[in-house]
Amino acid sequence: MLSFDRLSGDSGCIELEFPEREATPEPAMKLGIRLHLAGLSLSDTVSILEMLGVDRHRSTVHRWVQKADLQPTGGAEPNHVAVDETVIQLNDERYWLYAAVDPDTNRLLHVRLYPTRTTAITSMFLSESREKHQVDDAVFLVNGAPWLQAACHRHGLRFQHVTHGNRNAVERVFREIKQRTNQFSNTFSHVEPSTAENWLQAFAFAWNQLI
Repeated sequence: MLSFDRLSGDSGCIELEFPEREATPEPAMKLGIRLHLAGLSLSDTVSILEMLGVDRHRSTVHRWVQKADLQPTGGAEPNHVAVDETVIQLNDERYWLYAAVDPDTNRLLHVRLYPTRTTAITSMFLSESREKHQVDDAVFLVNGAPWLQAACHRHGLRFQHVTHGNRNAVERVFREIKQRTNQFSNTFSHVEPSTAENWLQAFAFAWNQLI
């Protein structure tokens, strides 16, 4: 889990466009969002806020995270991009979380949640990654999955079949996400896929701020 003592940084990187309609002071909302995305459950987050004199429900903090609409920033120029997908349990169904990571910095470049994994889906993910970042000259690090390699071929991207090494960056991210979603299983219960994807993108934003 991400270390609690790393939360002492400035929360000013979180830009909120809705606080004028909220009764909670903006600094408290930013702290609540930051605490939850850094590893605290919704229950623990509201307990911390209560100690600061801010009494809010868990659903309120969850709503703050959703409305903040956080996601990794664009414009990166990585030399390598590790790409992989992993299963995310959403209610009783399985979805596939795709992630692109810069293994030199461990920063998440792009994340998306899809109901399946195919060459077409992977190609769509790579298209969005190319639009968001300058990755055409990067070397993509992939495993033996045929849909990953075929999508790279389709886009004319250089890639290497790597099992370990620099690909460990994306595996570390997936382990952290698995730990979070297993420990706080209510995160993806009774929610729409778009809500889960919004949380995962917010997690990616927070991950990049705290690494």
